[in-house]
Amino acid sequence: MADSEEVLHHDAMQRRLQEVRALLDRQKRVESLLHRQEMPRHALVETLVTKQHHNELTKRLDTMHPADVAYLLEALPLNDRLLVWDLVRAERDGEILLEVSDAVRESLIDAMEPNELVAAAEQLDADELADLAPDLPSEVLQNVFSSLDVEEREQLRAAMSYAEDSVGALMDFDMVTVREDVTLEVVLRYLRRFDELPDHTDQIFVVDRNDKLRGVLSLNTLLINDVDAEVSSVMREHPLVLHMSDSAESASQAFERYDLVSTPVLDQEERLIGRLTVNAVMDFILEQSEEEQLAQAGLREEEDIFAPIIDSVKNRWAWLAINLGTAFFASRVIGAFEGSIEKLVALAALMPIVAGIGGNSGNQTITMIVRAIALGQIQPEAARRLYRKELGVSLINGVVWGGLLGLLAWGLYGSWGLGLVMTAAMTLNLLLAAFVGVSVPMVMARFGRDPALGGSVLITAVTDSGGFFIFLGLATLFLV
Repeated sequence: MADSEEVLHHDAMQRRLQEVRALLDRQKRVESLLHRQEMPRHALVETLVTKQHHNELTKRLDTMHPADVAYLLEALPLNDRLLVWDLVRAERDGEILLEVSDAVRESLIDAMEPNELVAAAEQLDADELADLAPDLPSEVLQNVFSSLDVEEREQLRAAMSYAEDSVGALMDFDMVTVREDVTLEVVLRYLRRFDELPDHTDQIFVVDRNDKLRGVLSLNTLLINDVDAEVSSVMREHPLVLHMSDSAESASQAFERYDLVSTPVLDQEERLIGRLTVNAVMDFILEQSEEEQLAQAGLREEEDIFAPIIDSVKNRWAWLAINLGTAFFASRVIGAFEGSIEKLVALAALMPIVAGIGGNSGNQTITMIVRAIALGQIQPEAARRLYRKELGVSLINGVVWGGLLGLLAWGLYGSWGLGLVMTAAMTLNLLLAAFVGVSVPMVMARFGRDPALGGSVLITAVTDSGGFFIFLGLATLFLV
């Protein structure tokens, strides 16, 4: 059911994107025709036609959710993106800037005047503003800071001080709190004073006069109990709590494990300072997943697909340079065995198989290890057990699949020795791939780096060079 709804939403977004593109293309064609024609009041006619198209686009944008507008902006070339961005109503700028990717946000901010940025930032809550603040010019941030009241200013200062991957950086200051010595009727009257409850409010936090958390009162408990009952008699006294310094990764695991919607966040003095909600956790998980995919490909950051060429080059060059070096090294390995290849041409046909299977096996291993590290399932003392397990899997796969390829090589080339070399080389390269697949993410994690960083590039480099060396070396020793 969820998958079908996701497909329908994707199809709807694609239709909207096509509609916006069609409107932009129609406007360009009409403007081109008007430029080629001579008529009275040419400028006035052109202005009216442009205004008509802009009004139609604005109406479509007004009906769309900020996240959907962000999707459109990310999918449009820079000139069209800026045109559509100009048509977004100013009061929606802030929430849309929060939804777009970092790379696209930079292009939108560059196109805005300082007063527009200040107005957009002032629409946001302190926790949202903290997410946007690193991308704002310093003078804009200073103006926004001075426009906040004392409480919001302190909240913003606190939110910006937390580490990026901590609970404090993700938490929301907007929450509902009550005292434990009031009745449920009082709580209900208090809630009716709100225009709307904060998003994802599934429970109310019970605090004392010093903001120490006493318990939580779920909305379900509030609705089904007698209104004359006191909060203290029906609240849950020992809820799951998080602290502002906890890692966002461990918090996301807690949300997944216990199916949480929200949970209180405490400071070092055990005072309630905010809450963490499932939408913030989901955003964090998606962002981490995207960063992991980029890191495995050797990309430093998310890239605007319509960014200038030089920006894309800067994002991609580092690992390409490394890959060039490893590819050159692999070619030198092959060059060292040119004599053997000349004497036994079958080696040239078979060696890519050894390298390719090794690379695939290594990527499987590194993917499993990176996932386990992300879920907190691996401790340093478990390294030896992981090596034994992965090397054991690779040994069995090497013997089975290497043996099968050895039989095929024997059948194709009529040499049982070549078949044995093929089996041995496949097994040894799979063992090498397993060792590197465990070692790379473990070493990265130990030094505080992203365990997925460049993983696929390094695995490919090692299994290519290693596979060529092992296969050609064995063939030179026993066949040539």
